[in-house]
Amino acid sequence: MKKIFLITIASLLTSAAIAQQDVQKAIYYSISFPNAAHHEAEIVMTVPQAPDGPLRLRMSRSSAGRYATHEFGKNIYNVKVTDIDGNALPITQLEGDLYEVTTHPANIKVSYTLFGNWTDGTYTSIDPSHAHLNMPATFMWLLGQDKRSVKFEFNDLDKYGWKVATQLKHEGANVYSAPNLQYMMDSPTELANYKITSWDVVNADGKKEKINVTIHSDDDQAAVDNFGKMVQKMVLEEKAVFGELPAYDYGEYTFLTDVYPTTSGDGMEHRNSTCIVDPLDKVAGNENGLLGIFSHEYFHSWNVKRIRPKSLEPFNFEHANMSSELWFAEGFTQYYGELLLTRSGFNTLDDYARTLGGLINQIQNTPGAAKYPATQMSRYSVFADAGVSIDPNNNVNDFTSYYTYGGAIALALDMRLRSEFNLTLDDYMRQVWLARGKVMKPYTIPDLQNDLGKVTNNPKFAADFFKRYIYGTDKNNYEELLAKAGLMLQKAQPGKAWAGSLASTPGRGRAGQQRAAGAEGLPILSSTIIGTPVYKAGLDAGDVILKADGQAITDPKSFSDVLASKKPGDKITVNYKNRTGAHETTIVLEESPYLEVVTFEKAGKQLSKEQETFRNSWLQSKVK
Repeated sequence: MKKIFLITIASLLTSAAIAQQDVQKAIYYSISFPNAAHHEAEIVMTVPQAPDGPLRLRMSRSSAGRYATHEFGKNIYNVKVTDIDGNALPITQLEGDLYEVTTHPANIKVSYTLFGNWTDGTYTSIDPSHAHLNMPATFMWLLGQDKRSVKFEFNDLDKYGWKVATQLKHEGANVYSAPNLQYMMDSPTELANYKITSWDVVNADGKKEKINVTIHSDDDQAAVDNFGKMVQKMVLEEKAVFGELPAYDYGEYTFLTDVYPTTSGDGMEHRNSTCIVDPLDKVAGNENGLLGIFSHEYFHSWNVKRIRPKSLEPFNFEHANMSSELWFAEGFTQYYGELLLTRSGFNTLDDYARTLGGLINQIQNTPGAAKYPATQMSRYSVFADAGVSIDPNNNVNDFTSYYTYGGAIALALDMRLRSEFNLTLDDYMRQVWLARGKVMKPYTIPDLQNDLGKVTNNPKFAADFFKRYIYGTDKNNYEELLAKAGLMLQKAQPGKAWAGSLASTPGRGRAGQQRAAGAEGLPILSSTIIGTPVYKAGLDAGDVILKADGQAITDPKSFSDVLASKKPGDKITVNYKNRTGAHETTIVLEESPYLEVVTFEKAGKQLSKEQETFRNSWLQSKVK
């Protein structure tokens, strides 16, 4: 039976029966779903013992795990404030997401309607199948009251057949709690008829940590249980890196998984949970693809949620949160996400070689990595991390993702620790965990450098590595490093003609609008890349290619067909138009600089015993 927790709040607030101070001070939220079919929720926030003076209420503009701003205030309306008896109080909207109540009694209620129809790790989604709640996108909060405890009442569970999946503390019935605002905002909640599989992991201290995998999808329980066994194997491999699991609050860690074709793909880490969303038809048959998200996000329960950059602590929900450390927080996690699936046996060596090729191309063959250090690319996260805008950008020339940039740095450091110090990146991560994460001491980049100096017993090496590869734009010798593991770095398309990328698929914003019916030629819709033949020829966004080498061009394939018979050094004449009229230019074709990683065996080279031993030490399971 549904139980309403807040129905007696007026009497509770005036009753001498309330003796416990934490109950008196808690802020209460009640969320109901009378119009879930149209993606709406009704939320009531009750504030007992409101502080004297004007009160400011707001919706967040950023979200835990996200670095760019998001205007959550746009999706709330019907905002009202009353006293505890329902008498209206004047409220002023100061900004789009900020409200003020100037005069008020000690106890007030704030109510509003929330719209949510986007299922990912950032926003809120409501329909009769579920309420997918990211807290910053869902709940208003009271400025200056960050330390107060919070309670939630989730209503209409029986009406829709929902259960509650969350890292919030269960207080009984449909009531859950958080000790403060930071914890509240870090606790996504899924209300759905999900399926669950759980198991215990005995930690290094002998205590048990419970791992829950909840999945809202069209799978049966057998498919969920089978996938849970795969996740269990991955969890143990990640535990082996650090030697222990974190001590999870309330002894549990929960994967909140939502799989359905109309969702948006995403993974978002939290302290004791992670929100994973994938637009697949179901889990069954797609397990290996999903595991990549699970592996990355679970590694975050060490690296970023506990091994925490000082720049993100505490997290500010009023604006973008900029960090110079994301090459480590996200990039090293990116490296381990795929490495640990290889150690777990879910990725083949050839699979992993392709992953390594992708990392190396990002650091060796992108203009952003050539011009800017990992620290600067990390700071660009305030624009790049799912930031919403409609105007085109020049990211192909001024940005390289801190995920892949940091992942490539992690790869090089791992190889160098193994070959120069008889150590591993695992040793370094354990050092950082013990010095920073386990004791929850937020770090700076100099702290990470000091930890590298300590684990290698060579501060000079650490200083040089950070100067050249973290603060600077030098690149490690990946060909030499990978050869130690019997892997070859080589050109992906040697001897073939290459003109560079022509972005002709719609992107974000007006440049991505549909072409008019009957429009001729091949339009270039995004910036061409610095240094490529098409860039050198003066072609860029806004140009429409009409002919190449005398042949009519209508789509990317027709342009590629012209190149197929050419070789590096050949020249082709291109006719194009733009708003200044008709033009002609010459493209001097080159060999593509893009690389691939293949095994010595595939390349027809002999694998030495030393290389085999190095490779096995790196890629084989560490679970004992």
